[in-house]
Amino acid sequence: MLYLGDTSLTTAASYLAGVLHRAGYAFEYRSSDHVLTPADLVAASDLLILSDYPASRISTAVQEELVRRHQAGMSLLMIGGWESFQGCGGDWAGTPLGTALPVLMQSEDDRQNVDGPAFVHCEQPHSITAGLPWAERPPLIGGYNRVVAQPDAHVLLSVERFTAKRTPQGYQLERLCTDPLLVIHEAGNARSAALTTDLAPHWVGPLVDWGPNRVQAQAPGAEAIEVGDLYAKLIQQLIAWLI
Repeated sequence: MLYLGDTSLTTAASYLAGVLHRAGYAFEYRSSDHVLTPADLVAASDLLILSDYPASRISTAVQEELVRRHQAGMSLLMIGGWESFQGCGGDWAGTPLGTALPVLMQSEDDRQNVDGPAFVHCEQPHSITAGLPWAERPPLIGGYNRVVAQPDAHVLLSVERFTAKRTPQGYQLERLCTDPLLVIHEAGNARSAALTTDLAPHWVGPLVDWGPNRVQAQAPGAEAIEVGDLYAKLIQQLIAWLI
């Protein structure tokens, strides 16, 4: 498993790295400023994770090799952020790896910085979403990349955005829009997923604390984290499906 991006293990990458390590997954990590080389691809066998990692860090030739590996069975996951999808400097639209994802990207900045309630809604049952209280305890996020699901992909989670108004009777919500949040695709041996929100602050929002219990974790060389147990369970189930 090769995990690229989220700045560094001492900052944003500590969240996903901590959950992966706690779940017993072995992975190699490269920071957001690392330019990927063919030598790095030794670790990219079961799964490639891209999160806040700009397309400019991977040459077209290396991307094409990763696409060949994906078609042969290596899973692919992109996680949202300012340098994910099209973003602000992500620039993945039209690239070989970007085209392999189960979503269609805009040609312009796709960042959605949310200043009102943005609930995560479960669209359909799946092993990734199983056993989580989507209706009884819906989580919220703070931002995401706006994309469109590929025609043959499946939207498992969506983000439902609202405006909020305080009235004498209490808070009143009015729906703004609904966008894909977790999109997956499976063809032959190849599995891919696009999670359009971040798993680290600030876009992760309250999702990072989702759950009644606290989970502590620390990957080697990373900062320690403390997160909600349901947040950790969602990530673990996503990774389990991918590999």
